[in-house]
Formats: sequence, structure tokens, C-alpha cells
Amino acid sequence: MDDNLKITCYGEVLWDVFPTGEKIGGAPLNVAIRLQSMGVNTSMMSCVGDDVRGHKITDYLRGLKLNTSCIEMHADFPTGIVQVTLDKTGSATYDIKYPVAWDKISLTPKMVQAVESSDAFIYGSLVCRDPQSKHTLFELIPKSSFKVLDVNLRQGYYTQDLLLELIQSADFIKFNDDELFEIAQMMGSTFNSLEQNLEYIKSKVSASSICVTKGRHGALLVHNDKYYYNSGYKITVKDTVGAGDSFLATLLVKLLRNEDTQRALDFACGIGAMVAAESGANPVFEQSQIDEFINGRPLK
Repeated sequence: MDDNLKITCYGEVLWDVFPTGEKIGGAPLNVAIRLQSMGVNTSMMSCVGDDVRGHKITDYLRGLKLNTSCIEMHADFPTGIVQVTLDKTGSATYDIKYPVAWDKISLTPKMVQAVESSDAFIYGSLVCRDPQSKHTLFELIPKSSFKVLDVNLRQGYYTQDLLLELIQSADFIKFNDDELFEIAQMMGSTFNSLEQNLEYIKSKVSASSICVTKGRHGALLVHNDKYYYNSGYKITVKDTVGAGDSFLATLLVKLLRNEDTQRALDFACGIGAMVAAESGANPVFEQSQIDEFINGRPLK
């Protein structure tokens, strides 16, 4: 579907280094790749090193027809890498190298123009770990008409003040369940249930949509003051890398296209589950595979 939807993603582009090899990744880039696959005019804003890994990333993204005009190339910092360790259930832990090129994103007039002309601007908290990329993000946020925060906490790379500032400015917020509890507590919640904490956060912010992913148990969405639930899809997890990113991309596009909200959540949970059933963050699916899976027939 080509409906002229335009979305810009900002943040880390990198290589996920698995025991079996390297794959292109980074949460905002994973979101961008899934958006592009759904027919959205997608731009990625970041910085790579002037090295083999950096050139491979930009060449790959151009091959996907993703707009790379706001991906800078840095002569002094290498392209980012993340050492990924998977436990026996496929859940990932990350060793994120610092400093790297995506920590040094510089503001340009082209970036401002791209954000101003986009239907949504997507970013996370991790890119704020370095003052330069953080400064650029905070210059861009006020230029956006629809601000999408993918909280994406990584231990040691965030502060309470940063998170609260990002959350207060967002129109759409995505948490996982652990992040929701941690941030609700930061904001003063004394509740124990997920729904109560979500309602507490909702009462403190201006976001019109807040979504909480719950791993294999699906997701919960509050959208325009209504609650929607999906209880998940039964799969065998290969790895969880990128599942939440594809979920976010899918949900956001369907909401921006004014599709049925419950159907949008179900579809997004289905895509997230399909990604978790494959290796790496960005497996490619045919539409027929997606339809079969979401309609209750198992993946072949």
C-alpha cells in the first residue's frame, strides 16, 4: 500500500554480533526497515564510521530503498557494534560498545526539514547516552508533529531525569512490561498491577497512545482512552532481537492509517512473534505468510 505516509527514525545503527555471525541492527533501524517493508516512505537518521561496516550498512539500506540521506559518516569513530548473548530461551543481553559513530550525530538543516515533513518521528532513550546525539535529538523533538518514544532501556545508559523528560514530550510511548513498572515507580506509583501502573502513567503524561509489550503474553494498548488486549501467539523462540521493533513499526503504521485498533494490535503482536521465531532482527516475510500466521495457521 502506498498512501504517502512518511516516517523518520532517529538513533543507533550498528552490527549485532551473534555467536554465529554479524547482522545489521539497532532498535530505530529495525523499526525503519520494517516500516519500509510495509510501503512507508522511511528515513533513517544516524551516523556510521567511514569503515567497512559503515559502508555495508548504507549500501544495504539503499538496496531496501530506505532514505539514507541523513546518515552521516564519521572519520574518527567506528561503526557501532553490540555483542549479543542469547540464553537458552532465546532472550538476548547486550554489550553495547562506546563511544561509536552513532553517539556523534550532528544536527543538519536536512534533518530538521525531514522531521518537520514527517507524519511521525521515532526515537528511543539509548541514543541519549552521549551529549552530542542527545543534543541533536532534543533539537529535533519540538519540530515533530507526532513524537513516538520507544523507551528501550539499556542498563547504565539512562537517568531518571532523561526518561521523564522524554516521556513528557511524547505523543505515543512504547514500553515493555519491565520498563513500565520501573518508570511508573520513578514517577511515584505505588501500584502492583500492570494495568494500574499504565493508568498511573497515562494520568501523568499527554500521550494519546501508550503500549506495553509482554513478551510471549502479547501486549496491552491504551489508545484514545480505550484499552485493547492481545494475549500473544504460540511460537518457538529463536531469539527476541528486534521483535519489539517490528511490533512497534506495524502497530504505528496501522494506527496512522486509521485501521481498526484491535486488529492493528493483533497484527502487530503477530509480526513480533514471527520475528522472534526467526534468527536476527529483520527477517523478511511474504504477505501470505503473515496472513496465515495471524489467522491461526502455524508457520511452515
